[in-house]
Amino acid sequence: MRRQGTSRTKDRSRTEHRRNGRAAAWAALVAAGALTLSGCGGGGDEKEDPPQGGEASTAGQRVELPKLNGEKLEVAAVWTGPEQANFTKVLKEFEKRTGATVTFVPAQDPIVTFLGTKIAGGQPPDVALLPQVGALVSAVQNKWVQPVGPEARAQLDKNYSDGWKKLGAVDGTQYGVYYKAANKSLVWYNAKAFEAAGVQPPKTWKELLTAADTLSASGTPAVSVAGADGWTLTDWFENVYLSQAGPQKYDQLSKHQIKWTDDSVKQALITLGELFGRKDFLAGGTAGALATEFPKSVTQTFTGGDRPAAAMVYEGDFVAVNIGQTEAKVGKDALVFPFPAVGGKAPVVSGGDVAVALKPSKGAQALLTFLASPDAAEIQAREGGFVSPNKSVDLKAYPNDIQRGIAKALIASGDDFRFDMSDQAPAAFGGTPGAGEWKALQDFLANPSDVAGTQARLEADAAKAYGN
Repeated sequence: MRRQGTSRTKDRSRTEHRRNGRAAAWAALVAAGALTLSGCGGGGDEKEDPPQGGEASTAGQRVELPKLNGEKLEVAAVWTGPEQANFTKVLKEFEKRTGATVTFVPAQDPIVTFLGTKIAGGQPPDVALLPQVGALVSAVQNKWVQPVGPEARAQLDKNYSDGWKKLGAVDGTQYGVYYKAANKSLVWYNAKAFEAAGVQPPKTWKELLTAADTLSASGTPAVSVAGADGWTLTDWFENVYLSQAGPQKYDQLSKHQIKWTDDSVKQALITLGELFGRKDFLAGGTAGALATEFPKSVTQTFTGGDRPAAAMVYEGDFVAVNIGQTEAKVGKDALVFPFPAVGGKAPVVSGGDVAVALKPSKGAQALLTFLASPDAAEIQAREGGFVSPNKSVDLKAYPNDIQRGIAKALIASGDDFRFDMSDQAPAAFGGTPGAGEWKALQDFLANPSDVAGTQARLEADAAKAYGN
C-alpha cells in the first residue's frame, strides 16, 4: 500500500501506460462523498451496528476452497500493529475453512530485499503481499513468483476491473491479486479543532494555507507531519505535483523521462514549502515533524481533548486504522476531505498491495483464490482502515459512512487513477529508508528554502537508480 519501490524495467512502462487513466471520475466521487460526509456529524461511529453484508456475507462462503488439513503456510507482508492484526483475522478464516495452518511473517523494508534473503536461504514464504507495482515486476524477473492458478483467475475475472487485473500482470501473464487498495489523497481532521477555530474543510491549496494560519493562531498547530517516515513525504509531494503539474508530467517524472531538476518539480517543492516552511503550522515544529513516525502522526491528532497536537493529518484511507487506537470516532470526531486542488483539479493518487505465490503449492494458490474473493475482503473491511478494489464486496461490510464512501468512490472510478510515483521507482530511489527520495525530502522538510539543492540531490539519486 505504501513504503517502498523496486527495480524499474521496460515492462513497467507498458504496465504503467495501461493503468494511467483519467482521474476525474474518482476525484469527483471522493469530493462528493467525503466532503459531504465531513460536513455532517452523522457519519457514523467507527463501530456501528454489525452490517448486514459483513458477517452474513462471509458466512455464505461465496468461494469454494480445498481441504488442506495438515498443510502449513507462511504469509509475508510489511504490515504491523492493527493492520497486521486485522489481516490475521482473514488468515484465521482461511484456516477454519481449509484446515491449513497459516503463520504471518512480518517483512522488513524494502520487501524485495527481505524476500531475496529468504529465497537465497531456501526459506521463502508461500505467499507475499507486495506494496507496489514495481516489486511484482522485479519478483517476476527474478523468477520468484508463480502464475495465478485457474481458481484465483476465475475470482479475478468475476470481482475485479480490468485495470486492477492488469496491475497484477506482467507481459500478459497474471501473477498477482490486488487484495488491498488505498486512496492516498485524503486529509483527516479533528472536528472539534476545526469547530473551535471556525474553519471549514479547504478545497484549494490556498484555502488550506489560510485554514492552517487560522488554526495555528487559535493555539492548535495545523498539521501533523510524519517526517520520520520518508514515504509519507513522497506522498505529500506526489499529490502536490499531480495537481499542479498535471498527469502528463506526473507520468513522465514517474518514468524519469524528465529530470528532477525540471521546473515543474521546482514549483511543486516551492508550493510544498509554503506549508513545511511554517514551523508554527507543524506539530512540534520542524524538529517535531522530523521525529514523528506515521502512527503517532495520526494518534496525536485525535488525542489531547481540546488541545490535540495538531488539527489535521494527511494520508490515505488506512489512517482510520490508527484512529481506531484512540477514543475518537470516525465520522464524528475524525472527519476527512479530499487533498486540496493545487492546480485545476484535485489529485487522486492510489496505492495497493498485491498478493503473489512464491511456492508452487496447492495451499498458496488456495490463499490467492481466497484473497481474490469478497469473502476475505469483507472480513478486513469490517475492521476499518481498509479499502478493497474487489467490486463484489458488499459496501455494508464497511463500518461507517466515510469508509463506505471511499470504497464506493474507488469502485465507481473503474480504472481512472494514478498509481503512487515512489512505488513505481527503483527501491534505491523511491523506497529505501535514509536514502534517495525519502532522505532528500526529509532534508527538504528540515530546510524547505533549499529547493535547488533538493532538486539536485533528487536528480543525482534518480539518475543513478534508474540508470538513465
